[in-house]
Amino acid sequence: MAIAKAVKARKARGPNPGKCPLTAIMQVIGGKWKGLIWWRLSTGITRYGELKRSIPDITPKMLTQQLRELEADGIASRRVYAEVPPRVEYALTDYGKTLAPVFEIMCTWGDGHLRRE
Repeated sequence: MAIAKAVKARKARGPNPGKCPLTAIMQVIGGKWKGLIWWRLSTGITRYGELKRSIPDITPKMLTQQLRELEADGIASRRVYAEVPPRVEYALTDYGKTLAPVFEIMCTWGDGHLRRE
């Protein structure tokens, strides 16, 4: 139910030919946590608990919300195993992996910006 709600919200602000491409990418990767989540998922399949431990300042609610948004945008995939306790794994989709050059350029720019100070 929550995923359906997130997908509906994403579609409501989804692709619009009249919008700026910069606005489109910022809707997908913008914010405090999505870059860190993407980077962590870029190392391979990751369980929820591993993500939470690797980003200690993020609240469980915010991590869940950001993962749902990444999933709704097709950047991340979620796989639930029918075990007790349930095991949930997240990974980048092939589409999500196409963001690698974008993040590389952003990191290069950010590094230069930090050195400016």
